[in-house]
Amino acid sequence: MKAIVLSSGGVDSTTCLGMKVKELGKDNVVSVSVFYGQKLKKELECSNKVAEHYGVKHIFFNLSEVLKYSDCSLMETGQAVKQGSYVDQLKTDKELTSYVPFRNGLMLSVVTSLAYSLFKDDECQVVIGCHLSDFGYADCTQEFVDSLAKAIHTGTYNKVTLVTPLMNMEKADVVKEGLKIGVPYEYTWSCYEGKEKPCGKCGSCIDRQKAFEANGVKDPAL
Repeated sequence: MKAIVLSSGGVDSTTCLGMKVKELGKDNVVSVSVFYGQKLKKELECSNKVAEHYGVKHIFFNLSEVLKYSDCSLMETGQAVKQGSYVDQLKTDKELTSYVPFRNGLMLSVVTSLAYSLFKDDECQVVIGCHLSDFGYADCTQEFVDSLAKAIHTGTYNKVTLVTPLMNMEKADVVKEGLKIGVPYEYTWSCYEGKEKPCGKCGSCIDRQKAFEANGVKDPAL
């Protein structure tokens, strides 16, 4: 069995990478990071550090042309990042301004094609770190994952399987699992502002802080 892990350089994907390396061994795991026009260049640097830490092959894709018309707050040319938790944001907004249009669908399609090309003679898992705390993003829901999983399996002659090992976990549970297996959270990045230091006020920062606090440990990235 092989595995390709979508790696953003954040807590969730890094936890997935650690879990798959532990399960399958580093020689059977590949990590993939994607530039899609985001202002968060630091997360790409972090995904490289994480790959080096685990000793896995790391592949980079540039998909910015596809999403260049998006005004999502994560994009270089997008609107300002909103502060406050996701729960508070959704009290006034129908959608999170940080939702990148069909980003997970786009990235998973690319990685599925890569998996079929790299490991044509092997079964391969495509791994993404969706979890329960991602409830505000349409392309992180169970309904979305189930639909895409069927398409991926069918479209690769049943050789590639979509795997979501964190799907039934809250963010705090993800961190708890990662701490157990020694995930290098000091190399990860979560802040949406894309500056030198975490802002501590965006939805991603707030979720991260609460997750580490719930486990009684200081965020090693701070």
